[in-house]
Amino acid sequence: MATNSVKLLGVTPPISTEPPKLPEINATKGLMEELRKQKTFESKEEGRLREKLLGSILSLVKQFVYRASIAKGLSEQASREAGGKIFTFGSYRLGVHGPGSDIDCLCVVPKHVMREDFFTIFEGMLRTLPDMGEIASVPNAYVPLITAVIAGVDFDFTFARVMAPTVPDDLDLSDDSILRGMDDQNQRSLNGSRVTDLILHLVPNVDVFRDALRAIKLWAKRRAIYSNVNGFLGGVAWAMLTARICQLYPSAQAAGIVGRFFAIFSAWLWPQPVILKKIENGPPSMQLKVWNPLIYPGDRAHLMPIITPAYPSMCSTHNVMHSTKSIMTAEFRKAAVIVDKIMVKSSNDPAGGDWSELFEKHDFFQSYRYYLQIMSSASGFETHKKWSGTVESKLRQLVMKLENAGEAMLDIAHPFVKGFEQVAYCLNEDEVRMAAQGEATEEMKARSKESIEGKEAEGARAIWTMTFYIGLEVKPKQPGDKTKRKLDISYPTNDFMKQVKMIDTFEEATMGIVIRHIKNVDLPEYVFEGSAKAPPKVLKRIRSTKTLKQRTRVLPAQGDSTESSEQPTKKRLSSYVSETSTPTAFQSQVQAMVDPSLPQPTADAASSYASAEQIGTPPILAGTVTDGVAVDRAT
Repeated sequence: MATNSVKLLGVTPPISTEPPKLPEINATKGLMEELRKQKTFESKEEGRLREKLLGSILSLVKQFVYRASIAKGLSEQASREAGGKIFTFGSYRLGVHGPGSDIDCLCVVPKHVMREDFFTIFEGMLRTLPDMGEIASVPNAYVPLITAVIAGVDFDFTFARVMAPTVPDDLDLSDDSILRGMDDQNQRSLNGSRVTDLILHLVPNVDVFRDALRAIKLWAKRRAIYSNVNGFLGGVAWAMLTARICQLYPSAQAAGIVGRFFAIFSAWLWPQPVILKKIENGPPSMQLKVWNPLIYPGDRAHLMPIITPAYPSMCSTHNVMHSTKSIMTAEFRKAAVIVDKIMVKSSNDPAGGDWSELFEKHDFFQSYRYYLQIMSSASGFETHKKWSGTVESKLRQLVMKLENAGEAMLDIAHPFVKGFEQVAYCLNEDEVRMAAQGEATEEMKARSKESIEGKEAEGARAIWTMTFYIGLEVKPKQPGDKTKRKLDISYPTNDFMKQVKMIDTFEEATMGIVIRHIKNVDLPEYVFEGSAKAPPKVLKRIRSTKTLKQRTRVLPAQGDSTESSEQPTKKRLSSYVSETSTPTAFQSQVQAMVDPSLPQPTADAASSYASAEQIGTPPILAGTVTDGVAVDRAT
């Protein structure tokens, strides 16, 4: 079929430009109906509120630049002309945000306004807004930001200063020269907006891309694999994966993109990278570090590289670990089977089949026999926000330490994608200690803020906690192995606690951290809110499990003859590893089509990359590799 009417984009030609057939058209109708049923679209009223708030934020940023300029000694006129501008990015800029979604907002200022001004002057101005709710700053984050809730809408404010005395209203961030003279933090802040805009320019049909991405995001959140900080994929990575499928099938409708998304990425030959456009080295006068596994050892270590299209190209998935990679791959395969059934049914169903099964919620808290419970505690809400954010940002390090320490016995260390926040209003120091250890009574939890007012002299105060979970999948014993095994996790947990306490702002008197190992039958009731129903034996309160400081962290391995009678079943509760180690029929067919002339991924990621030429322009023939996945033109 001629392709001159189809917009062709990407590093390779499309796999197919054929128009969608009836099953795909019907399935798209069903998908869009399900997305509306799942309330993934915001109302017109909420949309107008967001636009109004963004207008107010723009005025606030200009006022911030003016105040900072006056403080630096600039004249009144120069301060007025210094300008300032905001750029949205992330889901809002991509047009796939829904009710309750946050807005990522980049504040761009001239060169004389410093990051310290952002966290003092601008944050102070935000606090004076009449509709301001919660607000917290994270100046030491990889991308420093201020989080705030304004009129019920969540904002994430980032900061970037351009090397110019003014920021005009028509400032264009797509020009690479804007990066000249910037430090790494400013480059990373600008990268979010530059990448988002470029993604929209690299897809053949923006409406189809948005509908498909909305479905992929909903699926990833329901399956609890949407979290960059915890080693899964973040919003920009999911967007780039979806955009790549749109490039390969430029005429497809949303359901076709979703189906091929799961089919292709369940068999992707990682660590071959996913790229949307040829990686550019930039102008000779501005040699910034660009992702290149042939040069940089750190880039060779990336397990699922998904590369940003804007210069300088970076890996958006450097946080992915062996465990999270296995989990996501297994979820891709499960989803591929579900969507395949939907497409088959859509052949005879004008309504497009039932998509609800694809968006079923995760079963994380029913999937493992053993869990690590990591609880941060703090006195004061703002201290709690910063401390819990620090602990969460370092959980990935704990998972990697667990993977290394338990390599012989541990299959999976599965971090859950969010923490559970609680507050206890304590009347005395004894209750404070109980709350900080995660042992707050129901009476303490039921109290209100007013119940401790005026009693501070007696030791009354609020203790905020955030609790995170990591599921542990222990390898089964080999047939005939009667030895008793122990999984000692004392070193990685102790090392992790030392690491998080090394931050400059840590205060022993107001911050704490406790790590416990617990069985699934001892999980607290609150973890099952918003997830699948718990098995009957699980709905118990946590008993007096000792903290890791009080006992040796040793777990009996699954399959041991000394298993506790509290365990609801002797068979393994998680099937992630068994699924990822056994190729499906689809995978077997895919592997048979791989062109042996191209370098294929091996156990050694450092030696498994194709050359730069092969990465950029692999051949597209029937049954060969495209960007690291074997595909057939007939699909």
